[in-house]
Amino acid sequence: MTGLDSRGGEPAGRDDSLALLCHRARSEFLEMPGLRLTSAQATRLWALDRATCERVLDALAAAGFLLKDTAGAYLRVPVV
Repeated sequence: MTGLDSRGGEPAGRDDSLALLCHRARSEFLEMPGLRLTSAQATRLWALDRATCERVLDALAAAGFLLKDTAGAYLRVPVV
């Protein structure tokens, strides 16, 4: 999946696309407290291919924003 660059509709680079998708996913988790999604559910919700969706979820988990529970669902790290 490639996104569109804000500079005029040209295809965005892979890093830009991933950053935009991460921002979109982060926004979803911020807007819906308690949201828990498996990779398959997130793939359908965001209309992404599975590999891209997993990269987005894994990037947010690596950044400490999401965690993956034992059932394989991603959820927002609790704010203390």
